[in-house]
Amino acid sequence: MSETDGTPRDFDTLRALLIERRPDMPKRLAQVAAFAVDRPDDVTFGTVAAIAEQAGVQPSTLVRFAQSLGYQGFSELQDVFRARLRDRWPDYDERLEVLRRRSADSQGAHALFGDFVDTAVTSLIRLRDTIEPARMDEAARLIAGARAIYLLGQRRAFPVCSYMAYALAKLGSPTVLIDNVAGLGPEQAEAAGPEDLLIAVSFTPYTSLTVDVANAAAARGVPVLALTDSPFSPLMESAKVVIEVIEADLGAFRSLSGTLCLAMALCVAAAEIRRAEAEEKGPARA
Repeated sequence: MSETDGTPRDFDTLRALLIERRPDMPKRLAQVAAFAVDRPDDVTFGTVAAIAEQAGVQPSTLVRFAQSLGYQGFSELQDVFRARLRDRWPDYDERLEVLRRRSADSQGAHALFGDFVDTAVTSLIRLRDTIEPARMDEAARLIAGARAIYLLGQRRAFPVCSYMAYALAKLGSPTVLIDNVAGLGPEQAEAAGPEDLLIAVSFTPYTSLTVDVANAAAARGVPVLALTDSPFSPLMESAKVVIEVIEADLGAFRSLSGTLCLAMALCVAAAEIRRAEAEEKGPARA
């Protein structure tokens, strides 16, 4: 197969094609497309049987999926995912694969701790190398310009929002942590208006409360900043700005290190923007 036949030969082109075509794909192929975009490491390192099981499809579906994109078979498609590592993160992803293989044999808390540290390092390096600087700057400006910042994240995303509420409050930004105590999350968010900002954080499989509140806020004209893990996230519909954070995982446990580091950077960057603007305006009185 030639490289001029339109079949993607690099991961970024393939990812863009999958995002574009997924709405028109048959159900099972769309399921594989979402899995491939959301969990590229599993596609890179997994066997056909393992990937099919994780994606919830038959192995033959993977072959049909690859052929529908112009590849001769699934192994040829998988080569694109493997090339992504050679181009971007060879040391860390290879190390992550080693720890995945050894994790089943690791003994003791310290050995497990080392595995989690390696996983966290992978997440941090990957996020640093892939995140769009302009997207981060836009998010920081949204935070800096908001009258009040409403933060919403449930389950695994809640620590991210609670940290941001703490950091932003310390940096002088009015914040409201939507904790959904007594099921009052929607009511807690209702006070947000167009001059405010809702930061919604949700990862696969996504919490319906976060998605519903974000949609309702956007419908009222409230800007929404979404931190999520997929271009197929339901938060894409309501968000003004989206930052994708795909964390590395160890077994069934997915790191939060990259997301928390991103949250810290956004809070401090927003504070710096406000400080610079205040200096430009000068003192309120002579």
